[in-house]
Amino acid sequence: MIAGVDEAGRGALAGPVVASAVILGTDTDISLLNDSKALSAIQRQKAFDHIKATCIVEVGVISHRLIDKINILNATLLAMKFAIQQLPPSCLTIKIDGNKAPTLHGYDIETIIQGDAKVPAISAASIVAKVTRDLIMDKCHTKFQNYAFLQHKGYGTEAHYTHIFKHGICPIHRKSFNLTRQETLF
Repeated sequence: MIAGVDEAGRGALAGPVVASAVILGTDTDISLLNDSKALSAIQRQKAFDHIKATCIVEVGVISHRLIDKINILNATLLAMKFAIQQLPPSCLTIKIDGNKAPTLHGYDIETIIQGDAKVPAISAASIVAKVTRDLIMDKCHTKFQNYAFLQHKGYGTEAHYTHIFKHGICPIHRKSFNLTRQETLF
């Protein structure tokens, strides 16, 4: 068995980083799979529901608090490690999107740059991580409506920065990230 692994939320200013590990099932329709960023929200949700119904899916979530303590790279690798360690013991082959992998003994781990567009199991993990994180950020929106998390999911959009400058940071913002207004040079 081969598991694909990817993350979502690494570049966000608020909320958790989420990693997913997915083993495709024999009934998985890989035509539904692609890099989550290349799919519309409707396509992602359809693929997510199909993945959950036909695959083995595990998720690791690391909070904004721990991100601030150990940094985003270490938090991302820890989320991946948590997801991988929940897989069935017979799954020893792991393919990870990107060029960094957590240290795990007993696994054959391969990193693949742009793997979410090349390897169906990584595409599935990309979709699961993105949809799971988006659902978390949708719940955060109900608690922190001044920040419009439904709109940008915590990423550093112009609208998000405008809300930060107007209201200050909220409890789920990553304090170790630069959340200040940048001066223009010209």
